Amino acid sequence: MKRLLFIALIVLMTVALAACGGNNDSKNVNNNDQTNHSQNNAGDASSNDSNAGDTDSGADQANKATEYPLSVTDATGLEITFTKAPERIVSTSPSETEILFALGLGDRIYGVSDYDNYPEQALSKPKIGGIVTPNEEAIIAAEPDLVISGISMKSDVADKLRSLGLVLYKTDASKLEDVLNNILRIGVITDTQVKAEELVAGMREDIRKVTEAAGTLQDSDKKKVYIEFAPGWTVGKGEFMDELITMAGALNIASSIEGWSPVNEEMIIQENPDVILFAADMVDYETGKPLQELITARSGWDQVEAIKNNQLFGLNEDIMSRTGPRLTQGLLDVAEAVYPGLVKK
Repeated sequence: MKRLLFIALIVLMTVALAACGGNNDSKNVNNNDQTNHSQNNAGDASSNDSNAGDTDSGADQANKATEYPLSVTDATGLEITFTKAPERIVSTSPSETEILFALGLGDRIYGVSDYDNYPEQALSKPKIGGIVTPNEEAIIAAEPDLVISGISMKSDVADKLRSLGLVLYKTDASKLEDVLNNILRIGVITDTQVKAEELVAGMREDIRKVTEAAGTLQDSDKKKVYIEFAPGWTVGKGEFMDELITMAGALNIASSIEGWSPVNEEMIIQENPDVILFAADMVDYETGKPLQELITARSGWDQVEAIKNNQLFGLNEDIMSRTGPRLTQGLLDVAEAVYPGLVKK
């Protein structure tokens, strides 16, 4: 529920900023997806270890192709059978839109949400409304053989779209590994397995670089980090942003909290973070003030080490909040902000 509240808050700020002539490109919402596929007795694309993204030899890769009919089970537990690779896809999720484009499927995308802004080609795609309750008529008009949705879409909305005869595949990802598996699964569904594995292999290389560098840190050298990616909201354990901080070798001061949570200002002062990460260019829809200004103006926060030492770093909101192929770039950005130069390029 907290995740849905957080997403709803981001959407509300996005709409308010758009009405005021703000930059729509930097105020989009992430969607998360998770499914299982059942091709060749592989109900879990991650297999039994963490090497799902490893690619095979060139000869094996060249011969890889999805065998249809293909049965998959999405995050809602619904089994879907594809008789062929989807040819007309609508995405209600910026995260999944980024995955589809990264897999080279731009020519198969016939609709995206109003908040999709990356890659640039997404801007020219027909819009099908919001991410929580998309426009049914617009989706039907696109004549898709696959609709992909994320965590923002509630179950009753998904059920309604399915009742209209639409094939809807819903996903959910709270961990980085979930994101990698989603890419692999979407690759299987769309018969782009080779590209999916290449993409995941590159993301795993980013993870390797960061975790190996973080492994050189002594416990006494690890910095305490506070992250705020929407005004008044932080994130604790069980979510990918907390995971990125930990992978980078830092300590999330909100790690005792479960998931997305309203900020406890006194707790932040008491924990005294060394570094503060926040959404760059984020503006509070109520006051119109930049997020960085809100953070530094809070009573007593001028005594926090991160603020006293000017260790506040704005990170790209879309990269950090979307569970798509750019998420490991977000990991690299976190590592560079907290430990400049530690990760070798």
